[in-house]
Amino acid sequence: MGKTKDKQLFDDSVEFYNEWFTTPIGKLVLETEQELINRFVDPSPEDRILDAGCGTGIFTVDFLKAGAKVTGLDISRGMLLYAVTTLNTLPFRAVQGNMLKLPFPDSVFDKTVSITALEFIEDARTAVNELFRVTRPGGIVVVATLNSLSAWAVRRSQKGEEHLLENAFYRSPADLLSLAGPEGEAETVVHFMNDDDPEKAAKIEREGKSRKLNTGAFAAVRWQKPS
Repeated sequence: MGKTKDKQLFDDSVEFYNEWFTTPIGKLVLETEQELINRFVDPSPEDRILDAGCGTGIFTVDFLKAGAKVTGLDISRGMLLYAVTTLNTLPFRAVQGNMLKLPFPDSVFDKTVSITALEFIEDARTAVNELFRVTRPGGIVVVATLNSLSAWAVRRSQKGEEHLLENAFYRSPADLLSLAGPEGEAETVVHFMNDDDPEKAAKIEREGKSRKLNTGAFAAVRWQKPS
């Protein structure tokens, strides 16, 4: 997809994106993903965090509530406007831009985060290199995306009615780890399907976590930039 078409699809998906997370299964997905991201990022009041591909700020809010100063970058003006409106009482700075060429100097953030944005970027290595570039030495880089090893990926990649994930790039935990030089750690969550009963889904999730499966729909990696 071209950049103009991408932006239009993102802008048109703002309400649907947030409404889905208010459904019973959507709430469980969000809570499960947030737990992993917050554990990997470990936000604190001293942190300057970049949330690259922040969308509507649905994950950003937890960093802000921890006291961090957050810059949210997104290609979609519609998504950013929604984030600004909902996060207006918190120290949030919105920047419209492209992850492949971040509009920031080197080493200005303590932590950089990108959650479910690499799906829309073919050149993932350049995007991750940019995250490392703007992270200070010793800082943390966290990236999360849709896992190519999951059953969700099969469903989401099927052609049909035009939607955000129709042409997405799916990557495995190993694919993500290979995008950066430093050794990182990876973990996947959301081992249930979106049409599972929420009570059953919660049980499936507990089992998936206990077995440390690498097939969860949501794959996250964490690196520390060398000092």
